[in-house]
Order: sequence, then C-alpha cells, then structure tokens
Amino acid sequence: MDTYRAEHALLDGDLLRSFAAVAETGSVTAGASALGRTQSAVSQQIKRLEALLGQNLFLRQARGVRLTAPGERLYGRARQLLGLIETTTSELRGDALEGYVRVGVPEEYGATLLPAVLARFAAAHPGVQVSLRCEPSPALEMATFADELDLAVLLIDSGRGEGELLAEDPTVWVAPATPGIELEDPLPVAMFDEDCWWRSWALRSLDARGRRYRVACSSRSVAGLQAAVSAGLAVAVLSLSTAPAGCRILGPKDGFESLPGSRIVLRRARERLSPPAAGMERAIRDAFARLGGIRPRSARRVRSAPEN
Repeated sequence: MDTYRAEHALLDGDLLRSFAAVAETGSVTAGASALGRTQSAVSQQIKRLEALLGQNLFLRQARGVRLTAPGERLYGRARQLLGLIETTTSELRGDALEGYVRVGVPEEYGATLLPAVLARFAAAHPGVQVSLRCEPSPALEMATFADELDLAVLLIDSGRGEGELLAEDPTVWVAPATPGIELEDPLPVAMFDEDCWWRSWALRSLDARGRRYRVACSSRSVAGLQAAVSAGLAVAVLSLSTAPAGCRILGPKDGFESLPGSRIVLRRARERLSPPAAGMERAIRDAFARLGGIRPRSARRVRSAPEN
C-alpha cells in the first residue's frame, strides 16, 4: 500500500510553491522568508518533493542552492501550474483583472526581473494587456511624470527617496578579468553618453584623486558598458547585480573610491491606480520580495581584485 502511494502520489501545490520560492531566491532561507515560513519547514517540503519525484532538484552549495537539470525542467512547469491555480482562484472569486497597464523597467533588470514578473502576472490575469518599456531610468522617470506609464521601476541615487523602496544595489567599479587596465595612465573608462548620477559621481571621484582618464567607450545602454568591460577595453561603473561574469570589483585598495549605492524604487504615476495597474504593482513587489531584494546573479562569479 505504501509503495502504491509513493508510486502514484501527485504533485502538491504547496510543495511547488516552496520549490519555486527556493528556486527564485537561490536559498532555502530566503525562500522560507518570502513565504513567511520557517527554514526547516521549507527544507522538509523540498525533501518531500525530491523523494516524490525521485530526483535531486537542487545542488547544495556553500552559499545557497542552484537548480539541477531536472529542477530546471520542473521550475517551468511549476510556474505554469501555480499560475493556473492563481487564475482559477481569481476567476472563481470574481476578482479576475481585465484592462490595460503600462509599466517600465530599467534595462539593467529587463533580462532578469521582467520575465518572471510578466510570466506570473500573465498566467494569473490573462485578460490584462500589458504595455512594456525597457529603457534607462531617467527616460522612465520622465515618462512617469508625463503620464505615459502607470508604474515604473527606477534605479536612482541613494540620496533620493521618491517612490517605494524595493531593494538596494551597490554601485561598484568594474574591471576586466585580466589585471592591469586599472594601472593605465590615462585610465580608460566606459561611460554613459548621457548625463546621469553614475557618470557624475565617477568622474568627480577620479578628479578628486587627481586621476587622469579618457573615455574609451560611451554608450546609452548598460549592455554597452558591460561589453566594454568584458572585452577588456575599459573600467566602468555598474550596479553589482549587473557586473559581467568573471569581472573584477575595484575598491580603495586599488585606488578607487567607494561610490554611493543605488536604490531600486517603484514609482506610481498617480495616487489611485486602476485594478490592472494595482495588480502589476503587487506582482513587482512580490518579485523583489522573492529575490530577497536584489540577488546579484552575476556577482556569484565576480572576483575581487587581487592585492597589489
């Protein structure tokens, strides 16, 4: 009888929620926090799920966990199933959303945060049409003031406080994997080609230290700065979570001043939101909560610069 039950047991929604939370946060502790449960309870649920499927879903590491190949396959299905549960619940309660929402997300997080938010929101609210803008934060901020967006996630100077704080993301000097470029005179730097607080702080910091520099690369996008660093052309100022894999983080011991951190805030275009916009606001807030704020995916492979 016990063998029959083990062979024919079905996936449980509660187990899938715990699995998805751990997969999205990268650790059992953070996943449990996002769910409002104890670490031991979530750990037991993961063990039950692995026993049920006869597969190891996570590789345990010194810091957190990562999905195995079977875990990756299950994660996609789990999100579909959980979305279907949410949609069905909303429909039966009579609170399914319909309408239109305009949302903006900085390009820094468009490839990491946005897909998870949209997949979950679309699954829960198929009747909502979503208009997306993925641009630098200054452009999104202007669009919000112009009422061209209902909601915007913005990356702003830590000294500013407008909007609901979602997370903080350290601002760092990033250098190519191979040492040496930071010693060049003048220093080759990659900068945004538009005025922004990152550019202002970086150049002011170099001037204060009497460090000569030349703009080796200018770009309107974070991807351009990432490419310049990865190609070994220059050092750049980026948020830690967007630092390219394998790069080096430079600090005071390397002759680079620490920079003010970045704040990730959620900005509304108006006080009262439409039901679809309010639903998207909850989805964005939930996405950051599941990540425990910002989980620097690339930073797990980022290396500090060696001692001189």
